[in-house]
Amino acid sequence: LMVWLRRTTHYLFIVVVAVNSTLLTINAGDYIFYTDWMWTSFVVFSVSQSTMLAVGAVYYMLFTGVPGTATCYATIMTIYTWVAKGAWFALGYPYDFVVVPVWIPSAMLLDLTYWATRRNKHAAIIIGGTLVGLSFPLFNMVNLLLVRDPLEVAFKYPRPTLPAYMTPIEPQVGKFYNSPVALGSGAGAVLTVPMTALGAKLNTWTYRWMAA
Repeated sequence: LMVWLRRTTHYLFIVVVAVNSTLLTINAGDYIFYTDWMWTSFVVFSVSQSTMLAVGAVYYMLFTGVPGTATCYATIMTIYTWVAKGAWFALGYPYDFVVVPVWIPSAMLLDLTYWATRRNKHAAIIIGGTLVGLSFPLFNMVNLLLVRDPLEVAFKYPRPTLPAYMTPIEPQVGKFYNSPVALGSGAGAVLTVPMTALGAKLNTWTYRWMAA
């Protein structure tokens, strides 16, 4: 009974982690998540989202030992975020007001690394974590280019809690070294690896707890 209870509790924990990751995403700095500030805070957004994805995805993947579960984790996050997007839309905000992060392709790269290296945990951490950090800003910038002008959305539909001093300003166009995609990918590639290792370590602790 105790073994069944622990395993059931752990599977529920995986779902709870995915749900809470989504809630953290929606409330990550508040303005970071919405189109009105997406351009000016894209680097912070990229790092926070890629590291959070890596922790939960690698934890889920290594627990099952089956490539594909990281993508499943990202899918759960995506579904819950689309529900939140629908809630804002129901309140009268435009369809493009909330940008749903593109987690799934980066999680697929993590799964692919795990599969291609024959379930090598360390390769998943180093190579997979790097790929997640590198790819996430690229996928999300493409996604962001497909929505309406963020400044138009910001001024027409201001956030109810947005203070006056945080009124969006016209972002400056920089060269490559000032590119939010380049900075996000570079910082993400470095920071996502240790966060992926943390997710793997959390998995080890969970196994010890289950065996106790």
